[in-house]
Amino acid sequence: MFKRITHTFIHVLDQDQALDFYVGKLGMVVQVDADLGFMRWLTVSLPDQPELQLGLMLPGPPAYDDATAEQIRELVTKGAGGGGVIFETDDCQRTFEQLRAAGVEFTQEPTKRFYGTDCALRDPFGNPIRFTQPPDGPIVVPSPEELRARG
Repeated sequence: MFKRITHTFIHVLDQDQALDFYVGKLGMVVQVDADLGFMRWLTVSLPDQPELQLGLMLPGPPAYDDATAEQIRELVTKGAGGGGVIFETDDCQRTFEQLRAAGVEFTQEPTKRFYGTDCALRDPFGNPIRFTQPPDGPIVVPSPEELRARG
């Protein structure tokens, strides 16, 4: 049976621009950058987690026909491309300040929640990204009523 997850993918509209963002701004490292002739296989990972690779994939052949690829590009641009990433950090506020100083634009500043402190941004293509600092103690999930009351 399955042992672990090794890869996950998001759609990007320009792989070089994706490298600038994920490596240049977020501090990830390239694991594979290979021209396969029919496509570019491009993966990155966190420096301390090379066993989990994030594929930065262009919508198109061989996975999608031209019409489907165009629909995916439109959805990605709207932030509805079906992908996203959540990172863990030891210090959400410090990470936020470092990334903001590097020119990253945020859609939400650090906010305390029941599961920790997190914030949100989008990559240059619209993919949602969050990073979270876990709480000091155990996570206590509020009831549905409590969640609704918090808005």
